[in-house]
Amino acid sequence: MRLVKRFQSVVAVVAAGMGLLLAAPATAQAHEVPDALTVYPPIQGASTWDRFGLSGPAGHHRVFSNWGYLNDWSVDIYRNPGATVVSPFGSRTAAGHAVTVRVVTVRPGCATGQLADGGYRIGLEATDNVTGAVIARADVMHVDRKPAAIAVGATVGPWTKLGETGRFRYSSCYQVNGDTGAHIHLEVINHHRYSCYLPRAANTELGDETAIGRAGLHYGGPRAAC
Repeated sequence: MRLVKRFQSVVAVVAAGMGLLLAAPATAQAHEVPDALTVYPPIQGASTWDRFGLSGPAGHHRVFSNWGYLNDWSVDIYRNPGATVVSPFGSRTAAGHAVTVRVVTVRPGCATGQLADGGYRIGLEATDNVTGAVIARADVMHVDRKPAAIAVGATVGPWTKLGETGRFRYSSCYQVNGDTGAHIHLEVINHHRYSCYLPRAANTELGDETAIGRAGLHYGGPRAAC
């Protein structure tokens, strides 16, 4: 039996007009042996970490939940509309175990249910192929132009196109006035204990292989810096 991930109940939160929607409980075992899985920017090519200094993981709102718990940390990664959105999970753990990533959620991300207000929320689950244990999930929010193949149950690789960055109408869910504000809202959660982010200054430029966090390690609380 896996250890309890949290030691207190979590109050459901709806922030900035986005819908808090709980995913169904997983039946697979949790990843109880620490083994790091790198988290990368969910955008192929160049992107920007927390462009305006308002959406870094130390304090950025966490909106979505998995396995009945609020996600561990969140950050906004910026790129003008039209960039390719991809899975943020690496393909192998630090121990060399191959990882499979599957789509577990595809739905409008905003509480209104309207794609025009903020695009898709695409949830991804990473599983250790050697142990069969679920490592972590990520919610990739504000995805535009989702391909038909990106559906619940689909397997995706590191460069599989989930969609594109987009510009949506201004709303409480998407408070953006120009193309430079277009971004992906990323949230990550470990299946066992907590994942962590790699801290950096606002407006830091990223490459598509820049590590921004770690899943599979067992930190002791939410919004933990690696």
